[in-house]
Amino acid sequence: MERKNRAQFIDMLKGLALIVMIEVHVINIFLSSELKADWWFSYLNFINGLVAPAFTFSSGMVFVLSLQKGLDELRKFGMKFWNKLGRLLLVFLAGYSIHMSYLSLRKISNPKYPHMLQEFLKVDILQCIAVGLILLFMLRIIIKSDKGFYVTVLLLDIFVLAFSPYAWKTDFAEFIPLGIANYFNRIHGSLFPLFPWLAFILTGALLGKLYVELKGKIGEEKFSKYLIYYGAGFFIGTVLLLNLLLPDSIVEIKPNPLFFLQRVGVLIMLLGIFWFYINRFENYNSFILDVSRESLMVYWLHLKILYKKFWDGKSIINFLGTPLSLLEIVLITVLLIVIMILLAKLWGWLKVKYPVIISRGVLIIVSVCVIIFFLA
Repeated sequence: MERKNRAQFIDMLKGLALIVMIEVHVINIFLSSELKADWWFSYLNFINGLVAPAFTFSSGMVFVLSLQKGLDELRKFGMKFWNKLGRLLLVFLAGYSIHMSYLSLRKISNPKYPHMLQEFLKVDILQCIAVGLILLFMLRIIIKSDKGFYVTVLLLDIFVLAFSPYAWKTDFAEFIPLGIANYFNRIHGSLFPLFPWLAFILTGALLGKLYVELKGKIGEEKFSKYLIYYGAGFFIGTVLLLNLLLPDSIVEIKPNPLFFLQRVGVLIMLLGIFWFYINRFENYNSFILDVSRESLMVYWLHLKILYKKFWDGKSIINFLGTPLSLLEIVLITVLLIVIMILLAKLWGWLKVKYPVIISRGVLIIVSVCVIIFFLA
């Protein structure tokens, strides 16, 4: 029997990506270069390399599913429209807040310390997701035809993949402001520029549409089997192409569209597996879903815990020192994950128990912070 909340398998992918993301950041900070040279790290590194694709891909997929109803209301540009856009802008602002040295544009822009402004203007995964989802949102509002919208998304997806290798070779800061140029490539330190990361969001959106169309025609179980089959095919095919069949001149293209397809193959295969796992239970619930539902809070807060200078100008990283032993890293990772899970559960409970207070409280806090940032 097919159950309600079927999109839980997407939330599971997103939630697991966030949990592994915590491990990624702890490993990157505290693991020594000697341990990174061990044989096992290459396998861990491949798994860790799936985290950002999973986070962006699932965000696009979930967002499209959220737009299946109420489009006419959104196109009236009333409160529902502004609430939706406001949540996306919150993600956008949260992305920039991660790189803030001070809550003041004047201090960050101090010409004596140019590195602070450069650090602030880097594009992280939250800005990438926010811009990608805002783009999808505005296209969905403007283009009333379903077919027209998804054809546009497909063409845009192809363009991003095709243009990315050229974008990475060009220093756009020579032509446009650095804050905008950082969205094109990693030359000035951006970790997740739109090229090629926007492609994961757009592809997730396209798969979300495919899911909506096919689940009623062939059933979710058959659809999930197709995800596993095609995902495995994409993965195996790209591995063979990259490692055995193609010349180095093509393999060495950065960023390579085949690496994109390889990771998409793993992601859609995992989605199919998660669907079968979740449907073994009558009423599936898990801390993974709690983390997924509060993804913004978990992502933002765990980075602040790691990097924020709480004690006399020192962060946890400065306090503990680097590198640490593997056992210490495991303990820190587990502790941080447990803290994030408990906070996600608490925050989710508060939003259900006091929705108006929490919503208005967040709006007031964010508004005050924005005012202070520009005026302080």
